[in-house]
Amino acid sequence: MKQRGEFARVRQAGQAKTGRFVILSTLADPSLDSLRTGFITSRRAGKAHERNLLRRRFRALVQSHASNFSELKRFLVTIARPGAAKASFAELEADWLNQARRLKLIPNQSAGA
Repeated sequence: MKQRGEFARVRQAGQAKTGRFVILSTLADPSLDSLRTGFITSRRAGKAHERNLLRRRFRALVQSHASNFSELKRFLVTIARPGAAKASFAELEADWLNQARRLKLIPNQSAGA
């Protein structure tokens, strides 16, 4: 996602859940061919190299967990919150997955999984 209008549409018409390190927003769109992702890392998230690191980490999270999504025809926006740059990858992943489950993008795992 690169168009400002797409980000605005997800914000206005979609659902969002806030975690400690990320805000995850989503909007289902049957006209899409596949998952469309976007990342927002404002200056409040950290210095330039920290924001770049966050974007790389967010891309890795989407690549590793998108196959578990119940539906791929949707927009997905990940917004870094202040303090996200100081979090480890494991902390970011846990927070991102928690928000994805709250948005019902990924089914809750049963015991033993």
